[in-house]
Amino acid sequence: MIARTIVDSIVKSDAATFKADKSAVTDAINEIVLSELMVEDRLNEEVREILKKFEADIEKGRLDYKQLFDLTKKKLVRERNIIL
Repeated sequence: MIARTIVDSIVKSDAATFKADKSAVTDAINEIVLSELMVEDRLNEEVREILKKFEADIEKGRLDYKQLFDLTKKKLVRERNIIL
């Protein structure tokens, strides 16, 4: 588990001391890491929802889904200053 490795490294190096017990800190770090990893998944889902509005044009071949997906995703990343 990444969180456990991070906590163990901090403890071993005496870089910080924790006021909470080691398992609580590990759980908190795990939640943070998981949340960060899910940023792109949530963004991709939002882009898919946005593109549903253009489903008819995509199916008729007027719009390229992959290209539209990439452009929409890049736009949202830029607007929201998301780091992927």
